Amino acid sequence: MILCDIGNTTVDIYENAICRKVALLEFYPELLIGDVWYACVNSSVQEKISFLGNWQDIGLLIDREKYYPTMGIDRILVCEAIEEGVIVDAGSAITVDVMKKGIYEGGFITLGLKSAQEAYAKLSHALDVSFNFEVDLAKMAKNTPDAVTTGFVAPLVEKIVRLGNPIYICGGDSAQLSHFLPNSIIDRELVFKGMIKLINRDRKC
Repeated sequence: MILCDIGNTTVDIYENAICRKVALLEFYPELLIGDVWYACVNSSVQEKISFLGNWQDIGLLIDREKYYPTMGIDRILVCEAIEEGVIVDAGSAITVDVMKKGIYEGGFITLGLKSAQEAYAKLSHALDVSFNFEVDLAKMAKNTPDAVTTGFVAPLVEKIVRLGNPIYICGGDSAQLSHFLPNSIIDRELVFKGMIKLINRDRKC
């Protein structure tokens, strides 16, 4: 069985417990042999794979009534992976969601780390600086990089911590954000774990 998470620029492929990333322009779905389960946010790729008999949409196994109608498929999948905890997906946007006893409690979305830095830069050339991921959020900043980092990250971290434990982090910026959440668990395969859980549940039915 092969699992695919198809985005707008890249495809993550999970096969034999190994994950690899492929640029969308170099992705040829017809070359994948065997049962393929996928999540897709790219409409052009969705159209191509709709003609492939060995490709199955993981979205068909999701009980959408557990979530709100416009919630993204990747966000749902990471929630499906966790029975209890706070899930932080640190990607282009940062999503934070809470699961309790397998029930979705809600969440929020904020700018991703890169997008936040770009937003500061648009405000003023003086704020066009990189975040300092070594900054001590408990101290008042005395330079611009520390000031913008603290201004964005400190309220976010405080909100996440107040939501409870355990805290799971996935996404491309998980390592940077986990620096401020030392007790968190980094798990970059949460999307695939959610897919596997749904498939196994469906097979038991």
